[in-house]
Amino acid sequence: MIQTIGQKAMAKVNLGLDVLRKREDGYHDVRMIMQTVDLYDRIEIARSKEPGISLETNLPYLPVDGTNLAYKAAKLFLEEFHIEEGIKLRLEKHIPVAAGMAGGSSDAAAVLVGINRMFSLGLSQKELAKRGAFLGADIPYCIMGGTALAEGIGDALTPLPPMPDCYILIAKPGFGVSTKFVYENLHAETITEHPDIDGMMEALRQKDLYRVAEKMENVLERVTIPAYPVIGELKELMKKKGALNALMSGSGPTVFGVFDDEGKAKEAGACVKKSALAKQVYLKKPFCPESRIS
Repeated sequence: MIQTIGQKAMAKVNLGLDVLRKREDGYHDVRMIMQTVDLYDRIEIARSKEPGISLETNLPYLPVDGTNLAYKAAKLFLEEFHIEEGIKLRLEKHIPVAAGMAGGSSDAAAVLVGINRMFSLGLSQKELAKRGAFLGADIPYCIMGGTALAEGIGDALTPLPPMPDCYILIAKPGFGVSTKFVYENLHAETITEHPDIDGMMEALRQKDLYRVAEKMENVLERVTIPAYPVIGELKELMKKKGALNALMSGSGPTVFGVFDDEGKAKEAGACVKKSALAKQVYLKKPFCPESRIS
């Protein structure tokens, strides 16, 4: 019987993000290419004789109640499977908060995967994803990881060939961006030029890093950059310092640059830090799980 289990909750970036239309239910239909990066939170899950859920974090401003997605994920399984034992969660947060990198969704995904293993529930990846979708549209992708096409509201997933080897410079300014604000101000019906998602998928199949970078585009930048010009400044700085391309991830404000040379990436990272445009700066690589749950 497993008493304690540790999980990594991986961050993601959007290599491409297109919004097709606003749906009648208020959500948006999207086409996105998602990529896991080697930046992660750590979550420890432990059984407890006391019923209920407790959550501790290393960041004092994070909620530790039912508003936290990791807490919600644990509650979902305790209730569905009538688990009488309690769950203790310890979240060590490293993914920037409110950054467009699916940090909260990834935490929830890690809890679902961990409790599935701990209590031998026997759920497949598809079954886990179905439950995760009730909590958030990014959670099914975070359960799968790697490189994937996400469609619908982001929960219809198609695995893609892994991103070619490269270096990813990640820069998070010292503020968060409301996803709700971005989508409310997007006006999807006015978009006439869309990212070439199909072209990027073909570039991935051809293992052509330069074409992948060339196709990088995010329609949400049209809202977020005018509201937060520092995002555009970060993009231009990274490209000036050798990035093949640079893009905002999700609804922002995180910017990432793709580099074919580690030395250039490190030099660009030093320039970003010196510029004070970003509060958190990381140099990482794309990550693809060795295997995916069937």
